[in-house]
Amino acid sequence: MLSERRLQVLRAIVQDYVGTEEPVGSKALTERHNLGVSPATVRNDMAALEDEGFIAQPHTSAGRIPTDKGYRLFVDKLAGVKPMTAPERRAIQNFLDGAVDLDDVVARTVRLLAQLTRQVAVVQYPSLTRSTVRHVELLSLAPARLMLVLITDTGRVEQRMVDCPAPFGETSLADLRARLNSRVAGRRFTDVPRLVEDLPEAFDVEDRGTVSTVLSTLLETLVEENEERLMIGGTANLTRFGHDFPLTIRPVLEALEEQVVLLKLLGEAGDSGMTVRIGHENAYEGLNSTSVVSVGYGSGGEAVAKLGVVGPTRMDYPGTMGAVRAVARYVGQILAES
Repeated sequence: MLSERRLQVLRAIVQDYVGTEEPVGSKALTERHNLGVSPATVRNDMAALEDEGFIAQPHTSAGRIPTDKGYRLFVDKLAGVKPMTAPERRAIQNFLDGAVDLDDVVARTVRLLAQLTRQVAVVQYPSLTRSTVRHVELLSLAPARLMLVLITDTGRVEQRMVDCPAPFGETSLADLRARLNSRVAGRRFTDVPRLVEDLPEAFDVEDRGTVSTVLSTLLETLVEENEERLMIGGTANLTRFGHDFPLTIRPVLEALEEQVVLLKLLGEAGDSGMTVRIGHENAYEGLNSTSVVSVGYGSGGEAVAKLGVVGPTRMDYPGTMGAVRAVARYVGQILAES
């Protein structure tokens, strides 16, 4: 266990290195921070921190920089989440409140996160499997052609055309619409197949084929794989950190193009807590020089997807964590009110 003073020294080294981009020496630490001890004592503390792998000497200068292990301890023990100021919170709310639909919410969220953190922002669309049905609308386009509109509690709208095996009258259509919504509205998507399996039997024989066709289209919509969609923004921000990537920025850019990699980075949607993965904690080798800060968002206290940022390990962790958490909270409120 590190002493409280050595934890203070580590905190000061992380803060100075993130702020100045320069390796930190003992003289600078004692001048900038009220550590209450002599430069010689600080040097001894730095030597102990280096021996334990929390800081390292990048070259022959007297300065030290944090290692992945040092950043990890900083995040776990030393970094409070920096709260957003009242003007910042108002700006976030005003920007997101202008969204007109789910695509716009996600696009605005990506843009906002990238601007607030000056990192790469990644936002996952709400997962259908974690959503509930708000309403199913059925519209007649022709005697044997319908449009099925599925509206979720997260504001997602899915539309499908249904070609019926026989003409389907307005009375039967209204009956199907009412029966369908009475069974599935407010229910989890995963429950829907069980809830509608015997619905065709409630209709006349000549209408059962059409009812079955409508239900098949609905169930196909619920399980389509395109639910795992992401939006990414702010990639150009990485060019500001060229010296933070030891060899080249290319592996990072290549990793960001792999949707599967990004989904794994964000983690399971059901895990709503804040996650910070630092450097080599990222399983994907191309991202070993980056940190990923992510959190779940959703309505009603349950996460339906994740959002977060990717940036260099030399990151303002308290500020980034505060921004990610604040944006996730506002997006959740918007989904709840939509």
